[in-house]
Amino acid sequence: MGIFLSIFLIALVVTGFSTPWVRKFALWFGFVDAPAARKLHSTPMPLLGGVAIILGALLAVLIFSRQLPRSVMAVMLASGMVALVGLWDDRRGLPAWAKLGGQIAGFAILTLFDIRVQLPLPEWLNYAITLVWLIGISNAVNFLDNMDGLSVGVSSVAAAFILLMGLQNDQFLVSALAAAVLGACLGFLRYNFKPAQIFMGDVGALFLGFLLAILGLQLRFPANKNIVTWMVPVFILGMPIFDTTLVTISRLRRGVSPNTAGKDHTSHRLVAMGFSQREAVLILYLMAGAFGLIALFVTEATVAEGYGIAVVVTAVALYAVWRLEKWR
Repeated sequence: MGIFLSIFLIALVVTGFSTPWVRKFALWFGFVDAPAARKLHSTPMPLLGGVAIILGALLAVLIFSRQLPRSVMAVMLASGMVALVGLWDDRRGLPAWAKLGGQIAGFAILTLFDIRVQLPLPEWLNYAITLVWLIGISNAVNFLDNMDGLSVGVSSVAAAFILLMGLQNDQFLVSALAAAVLGACLGFLRYNFKPAQIFMGDVGALFLGFLLAILGLQLRFPANKNIVTWMVPVFILGMPIFDTTLVTISRLRRGVSPNTAGKDHTSHRLVAMGFSQREAVLILYLMAGAFGLIALFVTEATVAEGYGIAVVVTAVALYAVWRLEKWR
């Protein structure tokens, strides 16, 4: 337990200490997000906060690298590949296909270390599910980065549940990386919660999304059946999945590309209902926590219980999408 606490504290301290310096660097070199009609900030906001998150998580893992499996470095290398593409996008702007290419490259690195979905399905289908999952969650967490403190806070909640489940099932790799992510996210949240002093940018959002997606598919529950536990990571990351589903359905219904930026996310709709930005973000933290508690229940559920709760949650989520879209 001591090693995981150490990893968490190192990531927390390094990210918290380095974020102000990264902020200065971003301002000096013009890594800023300019105000626009679709954005909530009215002054240029420094990006690159994700660099501080990566520094904290990476340093915490490197210090204990000799005590961790080799696959840890493969996970960090793959996530770093995705982060580099996000960094270039923050600086110059990249088309969607280029960012997608970075995520596929990260997936290719993982396959070399046999990190993938391992369901009782044909191998090609396991690889396909892995790729879709990695791309989907990476972009869902990036989509969720639309309000101060939202994406990094929800990522913190997800990392906390992954850490808990990893410890419960003696998964050294998963627990170590989840502790690093949790510490780095909390270290950055101090500067990103409203009023934000810095944004994490695509470099941070894509890194967190990709890494959380890997940790989710690496969770193992030997005391239960795969036919039930495959739902656990889906519930842990249910908040970004819900938001992406809402936005995608809404934009397709209006004939707008889902990849188009806009103020139609769950957080924006809560603010339009009368909540403050802080209240909207805190409500979504609670939703992320509720999804995590459902995931905990599913880890020990029977087949009937697991699929029963899945049907109920899916029905409630779709009803919420319908109500939010109808209200809009």
